[in-house]
Formats: sequence, structure tokens, C-alpha cells
Amino acid sequence: MTRLALKDPLLDFQVLRAAGSAPYGGADIGECIATARRVKPGDLDNWYAEWVATAEASAALAARAETSGDRETARLAYLRASTYYRTAGIVLLRPPLDPRLQDSNAKQTELFRRAGALMNRPPEALEIPYEQVSLPGYFFRAADDAERRATVILTGGYDSTVEEMYLTNGAAALARGYNVLAFDGPGQGGALIQRHLTLRPDWENVIRPVVDYALTRPDVDPHRIALIGPSLGAHLAPRGASEEHRLAACIADCGAFDLHAAFLRRLPSPLAAGVRRRSRTGEQALRALLGFLIAKPTAGWALRRGLLVHGVEDPIDLVASLRAFTLAGRAERITCPTWVCSAEGDEISESAPELFAALTCEKEYVRFTAAEGAGDHCEAGARTLYHARSFNWLDQRLRPHATDVNEPA
Repeated sequence: MTRLALKDPLLDFQVLRAAGSAPYGGADIGECIATARRVKPGDLDNWYAEWVATAEASAALAARAETSGDRETARLAYLRASTYYRTAGIVLLRPPLDPRLQDSNAKQTELFRRAGALMNRPPEALEIPYEQVSLPGYFFRAADDAERRATVILTGGYDSTVEEMYLTNGAAALARGYNVLAFDGPGQGGALIQRHLTLRPDWENVIRPVVDYALTRPDVDPHRIALIGPSLGAHLAPRGASEEHRLAACIADCGAFDLHAAFLRRLPSPLAAGVRRRSRTGEQALRALLGFLIAKPTAGWALRRGLLVHGVEDPIDLVASLRAFTLAGRAERITCPTWVCSAEGDEISESAPELFAALTCEKEYVRFTAAEGAGDHCEAGARTLYHARSFNWLDQRLRPHATDVNEPA
């Protein structure tokens, strides 16, 4: 993995994740490194405080610039502030909901919308009908004309937000002439933190109403809709595509084929075997291990996050809930062309070749390497390289019309 500023691998990756949005205006690399180096080792409260301080400074700069009429400085500073608030709150993903997490999530949304208002074509804030509630989202138009255009739907991961998705994939798609429809699904971003909707495995029932909404728009070409998912989204997007056949393409960026199997691979072999058999001794040993890990500031973060996202109280129940998250027997149902990738240093995506092997549709597989700076989870430090390869593939299938490529959306 790339080492950027900190010894702790989890926190250093979060620094890289924030800094990786710099090409699209979401961060300044120097600000990220300077903030990270102020953090006391292993102190998550201090992490939150330092990133909030950087976010507040960037938001203040944006407000001054907007008042003075400097729209470009204001737009970029609001975007950076939004990223820094998201980065601040991410370490607080755990039950019960921390008011600081709710506050940082609300502020990252507010500041992103202030940035959006200063874009050439401000995004539309959406409430996408979903069962008896709605999902928050945005629609970004690639142009101001009335043409029906190729459109990408962006679905996120375990701890992404719909605002972050603009930076991870949305801005790159817009620059290539795609409309962009991004949303927080159950268990993600504002849908989780503000609306208390928890994750579900049957993502086809989440994607279906999103596609339904897209098809109501006169600026969306119904025959050129693609679904892109990074991280957990690289599991959820193929799951959605397995039943939603109105999609013209699917991109899976560094996800796991089977979440429960991926969890077992990280356990010592005897313990994994006991858990696989669902033996009492295996469960007892697993409970002891999880209880030890979950109390650790960063080593236990993924477990604490999982409890909140899945809406369970017991780590054993969290592990059990992962059994439903498998693409076995489902990947074969995908009919649209599908692009799958993994990254060399990323254990989360090491099972991506299983998805590729199971696909019976038109498909392509790409492995990113550490030698090219792209070996981290979701190519966090090399997003422009990732976009060059993934959109080159997608462009050949959806044929977007590029518009004002060099201007901010």
C-alpha cells in the first residue's frame, strides 16, 4: 500500500483517499498531509477535531471568496471543505450514532451544495422514490441542450457519500459527456446517517427505482445507461445488474465477490473452518476475537462501521449477515457488458477474478499495479489513470458526446 503521511494503515489510507480527489478539486494534497501530521497517533477524537479545523478554514476561505465575487476560489474551497468534513466523520461510523458524525455529514452536504451552486451547471438535488421513503441524490447534466445523453448511475460503498461520488467518478464522467445520476442507497451516506436506512443485499431492489427515475427524464437516453460502483459498490452494482436488465453496461471497481468468504479468508485457518461449519466452539472463538478487535481504535473500525451500516448490535450477527452478500449464482444473470478491476495491494478486491470468471456476458478485466501508483483500494492515489481505462472501455459502448470538456461542470 502507498504510504503517504501516517504509520497507521487505516488512517493513512483515508488521507490518500481524500488527497486522491485533488485532480477534481476535492482536496489540496498539502492540506491533507499537514492535517494528518497534526493528528495524535491512534486518537480518533483528535483526528475528527483536526480535520474539522481544516474544513472550517477552507469553508471560511470559500465564504470570503464568494462574498468578493471570486466564484472559482469559492467553488473549489467549498469542495475541499466538504471532503474534509467527510474525512473527519468517517472514523465515527459506529453505533449508536455519534452527533458529531451527523453534524459532519450534514456540513459536507451543505458545503458540497454551495460548491454545486457555483458550477457552470449546478446539480439538481433529488429525492428518488424508494419504497415508502426516498433516497437522496443528485443529477448532473453534461450539457444545457435538450439532447438525450448517455448517463452513468453512481452507487457507493460501505462508507462513501453521494457527494464524494462526484469526485470519485462524477466529474470524470461529466468531462467525457455523460450525464451523472448519483445517490445514497440504504446503509450509505445521508441515507444511513440522517435517515437511518441500513444496508440490504438485494441491490436490484435499490437500483430498480433509480433506473425508473432516470427513465422519466427527457435528457436521459434509455438505451445508454451504465452503472458504476466502487468498493462495496463493486459488489452491489453487479448484484443490481443481475436483475436490472435495462442497463447498457456495468463497472465494478475493486469489490469482493462474496463478503462472507472474504471475511473468512482473513481468519486463521482453524477458526475459519469452525465458523464455516457453524460449530459452537468456532462461534465462541470468533466472538472472543471480535470482542478483542472491536475495542481497538483503528483495527476495530471496520467492525464498528459494519454494525452501524448493517443495523445489528452483535458482531456475530454482523458476520452472519454477510452470508447474503454473494454473487455466486447471480453473476451469470448479468446480461450487459461488464468491466471488472482489482488493485495489486488491495485484499478487498482479491476475489474480483471470481466475478470475472463467473460472468457470461461481454466482459473485460483489468488489474492495476503498485508500480504504476494504482495498487491501493479503488486506485485511490491514481483515479485519473483508473478513469482513463474504465471510461475508454465505457466510451466504446455508450458513445457519449463530449461537451466543454475543459470547463468545470
